[in-house]
Amino acid sequence: MPHPSGTDPRPLTGEPLALDLLNTRWIDGSGPHDLLDSVAGLAVWLDGAPVREQLGPGPVPAADRSTLDRLLHARAALDALAARQDPATPDGAFRLNEVLSHGRIRRTLGPDGEPASVVEMDDPSWAPAWYAAENWLRLIADRPDRIRPCANHACVLHFYDVSKNGTRRWCSMAGCGNRAKARRHHARHSGD
Repeated sequence: MPHPSGTDPRPLTGEPLALDLLNTRWIDGSGPHDLLDSVAGLAVWLDGAPVREQLGPGPVPAADRSTLDRLLHARAALDALAARQDPATPDGAFRLNEVLSHGRIRRTLGPDGEPASVVEMDDPSWAPAWYAAENWLRLIADRPDRIRPCANHACVLHFYDVSKNGTRRWCSMAGCGNRAKARRHHARHSGD
C-alpha cells in the first residue's frame, strides 16, 4: 500500500525502468508489499524518476485500471525472465513480445536533416509497460550479466550492477548488505 503522503515507500528506487518495475514488490520486517496493488500505488510509481526520465517531457498516462493492468502484464513478463536468468525463456519472451507489440519506434529524418526516433503507441495506456519492456531489451543487449537479484535469499529486489568491477551482491549495502555482515559477525563471535 502506498505511503499516505504519496511518496514512494519502496526500499530500492532509481534502478533502470525494467528493474524499477520489478521492484514494485518487496519484503520488509512487516511482510510482503506490492506498490501496484492499487491505482493509487500506480500513481506513485508513475510519478517516480525512472518513469519520468523514460517517458520524457510528454504527458504521463493516466493512473487508471487500464494502465495498471497493462503494467502488471509487463511485470509478469519481466519477472519470468529475471527469475530464470535466461533471456530466451519462451513464456517470458512471448509475454514481453506481446507488450512490445503495442508500440514501435519510427525513425524519421527531421527538418534540420538530423535523424530522429519517435515512439508510437497503439494506446497511451500501454506506454509505461512498453517502455519498461523496451528498457529490458536495452539492458540484456548491453550487459545481461549485470542484471541481478539481491544475494539475500529473503529479498526479492533486483538491481543493475554498474560497479566498476561488477561484484555488487546486495540491493543495498545499507539494508541487505549490512544485515549479512551482522549475521557473519554474530556467527563468528557467538562461540566466544
